[in-house]
Amino acid sequence: MKSKIPVIIGAIFLSYLAFVSVIMLVYEPSPEDMDWEDRQAYNRGKIGELYIGEQLTEVQKAMGNADFSEAKLANGKQLRVLFYQTQRKVADGQLTRDECTPLLFIDQQLVAWGEDTYQQYLSPSIATN
Repeated sequence: MKSKIPVIIGAIFLSYLAFVSVIMLVYEPSPEDMDWEDRQAYNRGKIGELYIGEQLTEVQKAMGNADFSEAKLANGKQLRVLFYQTQRKVADGQLTRDECTPLLFIDQQLVAWGEDTYQQYLSPSIATN
């Protein structure tokens, strides 16, 4: 009488391979689950796909949670700036705003991103335009 153990072990192994294959094909980590190097590359890629006028919710959906954020009201308009890590300057384990790219939203619409964006946010005249 032949033992069924090799057949059972083979079936378990094939099931395991199928499970791993499905996970590898379907699973996409969120930006929060990535290590810092992968997240920086991911953020740079997503920022490259942005366009002026894009809605805040769509940007957050695509990019995940911001590393830093600020908001204020100016002249009856909502201003919000989100900071996403895009460049490591000092490998000290501490993330600072100068290692991030700011995205500026006025009334939930993307109006600017890049180096001078945070200064635009701080400017008292930004919401009068």
